[in-house]
Amino acid sequence: MSNLDIPGLIAQYPLLQNLISLDEVFWVNPILETFEKGMEKAPLTKEDIRDAEDRLNRFAPYIATVFPETQATAGMIESPIVKIPSMKQYLEQEDQVPIEGELWLKCDSHLPISGSIKARGGIYEVLKHAEDLALKNGLLKLEDDYSMLDSEKFRAFFSQYSIAVGSTGNLGLSIGIISAKLGFNVTVHMSADAKQWKKELLRSKNVNVIEYEADYSKAVEEGRIQAEADPNCYFIDDENSRDLFLGYAVAASRLKRQLEELAVMVDENHPLFVYLPCGVGGGPGGVAFGLKQLFGNHVHCFFAEPTHSPCMLLGLVTGLHDKISVQDIGIDNCTDADGLAVGRPSGFVGKTLGPFLSGSYTVSDEHLYQLLKELVDQEQIRLEPSALAGMAGPLLLLKKGSDYIRKYNLKEKMKNASHIVWATGGSMVPQEILEVYYEKGLEISQKMQ
Repeated sequence: MSNLDIPGLIAQYPLLQNLISLDEVFWVNPILETFEKGMEKAPLTKEDIRDAEDRLNRFAPYIATVFPETQATAGMIESPIVKIPSMKQYLEQEDQVPIEGELWLKCDSHLPISGSIKARGGIYEVLKHAEDLALKNGLLKLEDDYSMLDSEKFRAFFSQYSIAVGSTGNLGLSIGIISAKLGFNVTVHMSADAKQWKKELLRSKNVNVIEYEADYSKAVEEGRIQAEADPNCYFIDDENSRDLFLGYAVAASRLKRQLEELAVMVDENHPLFVYLPCGVGGGPGGVAFGLKQLFGNHVHCFFAEPTHSPCMLLGLVTGLHDKISVQDIGIDNCTDADGLAVGRPSGFVGKTLGPFLSGSYTVSDEHLYQLLKELVDQEQIRLEPSALAGMAGPLLLLKKGSDYIRKYNLKEKMKNASHIVWATGGSMVPQEILEVYYEKGLEISQKMQ
């Protein structure tokens, strides 16, 4: 049982009552600071992100060798960004609110290797661990061609070591696939809400999957305990990992290049709004931190969570971060957005992002399914439910965020804005399950008419 004074917290933070009622809410961060001031407190720097990007560049020849789908990008694990004008038109008509500026979709749903944003942080941390081991044991030098890691010699070496992670699904996929490919023994501790097809896919890659009847936090806790008992086991800690965070942060420089190629300006008169689905916080936190490094005060990042799992918002509003869970205030943490089904947020991410995050909002599962169905109809793009959380952001900002727009003198600049919805997963979902998602969205939409 929690020792928290929940009635006292609700009295102090009335928004909690809306969370408990499972309302869709929009929250503006009261402790947002200028980028320059926020960086004085930040535990990481632009140099840390550059180091991560350099490491991914060193591994690119290996990635291109063992994952042929990355050969077109020379071993870079990257996703396209596409304009979605028909979806924009639908959103505007549905709510009778014009979305000023352009609406884009960042398709991390279609990242190679594991088909979700987790391919950024998860794969990066495994590669960093592999590099550390190989360098320490004199098997590798920084100037080597890393495609040499695709050999029996290296697989035999890595087979002496284990990797473990707790996951709701997508992080487990990315870590399981890359770890097994390198030769590590890998165990993924999966929470009850993880989809069966993800477990089966991992097992087909020779990954050991341990299932739990409890939620994500329990899977992480058990994974951590088991890893601590084995000195050769490396535990990837989704709740506290700086390396995961930095792997995600590299997305920012990649996005900046893409926007430059598309002649999309980001400056004082051309604001950038980014809407990021959030579970424990590492993925969206890393991306947001990286974007702030490059665009400073001209980028405005918002987290999106399911109404049944608003853990990061709860931690931010109360300032308690990982010392409070959604279960503490009577929310069940049961959502079809399985990648976001997290009851307790990362304290590291909440504290790091506090000065940089513009705000956060929640979306109901029914709303996610409606948006999922419409994205198929309007743009022929299929995502998993959790990946649609960002899609509600532009309208919520315009309908409920007028104070934010006014406070930061954005009203006259909105016509020049770019809105990026970060699509976090979906391309590896089996076709028959995508159809089930669509049918559910259709059914909900018909009921709402």
